[in-house]
Amino acid sequence: MRLFQFALLCLALFVQYRLWFGHNGVQDYTRLKNAVASHQHTNENLIKRNKVLKADIDDLKLGEEGVEERARNELGMIKPGETFIRVLPGSQQYGN
Repeated sequence: MRLFQFALLCLALFVQYRLWFGHNGVQDYTRLKNAVASHQHTNENLIKRNKVLKADIDDLKLGEEGVEERARNELGMIKPGETFIRVLPGSQQYGN
């Protein structure tokens, strides 16, 4: 009878070891769960970026306003006859 109890105890310890530390155990599950959450967060950010890029593409396809805005902002271009005025932020002192 003692041998049978010892064998059951060894079997239970082996099963617990495999559950906690073995292949496809709790550690692997936790690691994979964290990796999936990280990838989902990355995918959400990429989906948002793709929506912004698609909106930019649609703006550029629809008319000259998008192209004109981009030329003004990114290239600093102005139309003939316009006056360009740049306002630089000054250092303001409060309390004096």
